[in-house]
Amino acid sequence: MHRITHLLLIAISTAIFASSAVVCSNQAVAARSVDGESRYAKLDGQRVHYENHGKGHEALVFVHGWTCSLNFWSRQVPAFEGKTRVIAIDLPGHGLSDKPQVSYTMDLFARAVEAVLRDAGVDRAVLVGHSMGTPVIREFYRKYPQKTLALVIVDGPLRAFGDRKMMEQFIAPLRGPGYKEAASKFIDGMFGQNATAEMRAEIKNAMLNTPQAVAISAMEGMADESIWKQDKITVPTLAIMAKSGFLATDAEQSYRSIAPKLEYQAWEGVGHFLMMEKPGDFNEALGGFLVKNGLLKNGLLKK
Repeated sequence: MHRITHLLLIAISTAIFASSAVVCSNQAVAARSVDGESRYAKLDGQRVHYENHGKGHEALVFVHGWTCSLNFWSRQVPAFEGKTRVIAIDLPGHGLSDKPQVSYTMDLFARAVEAVLRDAGVDRAVLVGHSMGTPVIREFYRKYPQKTLALVIVDGPLRAFGDRKMMEQFIAPLRGPGYKEAASKFIDGMFGQNATAEMRAEIKNAMLNTPQAVAISAMEGMADESIWKQDKITVPTLAIMAKSGFLATDAEQSYRSIAPKLEYQAWEGVGHFLMMEKPGDFNEALGGFLVKNGLLKNGLLKK
């Protein structure tokens, strides 16, 4: 029974993320900080941390996934810095942002992104969302369509994996005193063949440093059926997915039904953190999408 539960945990976790006040003290993570101008926006009396690179009223904005931080984009920021304004955000409850006892819903995260844009003086943005960052940027688009230039989905879902009962079966092992053990197994199922031991340690330590209460609440936020409405995304959209046995065979068709202006890529041989496993390929794909849609006009990317 324990083995079945463990397999269910890994299967659902991979499918969720592939188809559908704690500072990260780990030195490997700290060494990879995007190292921009550190700032704080305010939302509901709480601080939302972000790092800013450059100036302008339009920006490329990176939004991390579940229990992650802005450091997960450390391999992207240098490639685009100097070519466009770049902002990387620590969502509420994550990274250097405040961690109040609140419900960590996709609505809260979307409002946090908007608070950052207001604080930074950004009128419109291309939003890049990894994993849970995908429903976050989709919720942002729903609430602030006039501020959205384009969306980039990085191995994240546009539809729910299962009903509330199934999601509760998944979340249950994370609730008790064995949280770190359960979450550790969960994270282990996300890595691809290109993830080095150093990278695995970097990712795992950072994710496990996020408070349990935040992790569970954010997972409950993703189980909210109201965020999975099939309303259309009409701005240019890029989806870069990890091709695995858990990626639904009709994923591309499903995504296109929601986002008619979709460019879809499914990559072989990568895990959930594909932007970290293959940063050069990822940056090239993202840069190409931006240039194609007239959203990156300052020349070639840095190598």
